[in-house]
Amino acid sequence: MNFRDYQEEIIRKGSSIILKHRFVYLAMQVRTGKTLTSLGICQNIGAKNVLFLTKKKAIGSIESDYKLLNPQFNLIVINYESLHKIKPERIDVLVLDESHSLGAFPKPSKRAKGVREIIKKFNPLVCFLSGTPTPESYSQMYHQVYGCPNNPFRKFKNFYRFADQYVNVTTKIINGYNINDYSKGKKDIIDLMEPYTISYTQQEAGFKSTINEHILQVDMSDEVGDLIRKLSRDLVVEIDDEVILADTPVKLMQKIHQLSSGTVKFESGNSMIVDLSKAEFIKEKFKGKKIGIFYKFKEELNALRQVFGTDNLTTELGEFKDCQAIALQIVSGREGISLRDADALVYYNIDFSATSYWQSRDRMTTKDRVNSDVYWIFSRGGIENDIYNTVIRKKSYTLNHFKKLS
Repeated sequence: MNFRDYQEEIIRKGSSIILKHRFVYLAMQVRTGKTLTSLGICQNIGAKNVLFLTKKKAIGSIESDYKLLNPQFNLIVINYESLHKIKPERIDVLVLDESHSLGAFPKPSKRAKGVREIIKKFNPLVCFLSGTPTPESYSQMYHQVYGCPNNPFRKFKNFYRFADQYVNVTTKIINGYNINDYSKGKKDIIDLMEPYTISYTQQEAGFKSTINEHILQVDMSDEVGDLIRKLSRDLVVEIDDEVILADTPVKLMQKIHQLSSGTVKFESGNSMIVDLSKAEFIKEKFKGKKIGIFYKFKEELNALRQVFGTDNLTTELGEFKDCQAIALQIVSGREGISLRDADALVYYNIDFSATSYWQSRDRMTTKDRVNSDVYWIFSRGGIENDIYNTVIRKKSYTLNHFKKLS
């Protein structure tokens, strides 16, 4: 196989950076070929044993790229959750796919700690891959790279000492308590990462695709409106011997979020469809079109199945070619898959995560596609529009990586 010209250039630069600093960060937007480029770097520097950590759904695609490249090194591909299961004797290069998933703060996640232990044990060269390096906050960079001995924040004992200098720490009230908010990381953080980072955009790669976002409003039933008003007033509602409890502001927001799209989860753990308006609207609006549908809550999938029927809706990518629609849960379907065969992407609901926003809306993008249409289905007067506006305000945390470092 042949690499694209820009991939060859990134492989050359990336090889130089990783050999000099022992790690490199490839901030390459979706569909620009991060996986192959990282494998090309491993091949170029003469690696013998490579460990590639990714999401479970992406393992097959990465193994296919490895076979296509047919390099001289051995490759182990495994999902982050199974890291504890492997016992390699040697790792020359560690590749961390979707590395933004390591960025929890102020304390490191279990995943970030596991990666740090692997680096400490094997002292490998490390290649970070992400199209959205800091989707929610620049503070997310610290724990992504803190396991690398040569990272630019190594002089700080922990995130809190790092935050003393690089985060505008504020406070917010949660359940009546004042809690420190460390999300306002300074842009200096990505400036410090510049010597280790190669950024590359879809536009630079020759993509001409434009994502057109459309917001469509749906009238939900009067019953749903009554439920939301009663729950907001009384903080508890009973339906058929089941209880909807919203005794904290967070739970109230979550229950309103569920109800706005026509489902609800009870205190017992059971869930229920209370309105099929959104599913019926989607079926009618996109009649005759092939669509990818993203849902958030599990019961929403049952609503879609009830309206579309099993012959017209699948949850398996391999079956999508024979169905009108594929339904994917936002978090599990936002990365590592291609919906290039879809005519449109339709969001039954919306997630609070900026990662979900950036990653999932790009599932149709290909180099040859000129336009991609993304439809957000919001209940009229519901909570989804507020969530959308909150997520949109986080755009700069991703876009600035490509503005400042390209």
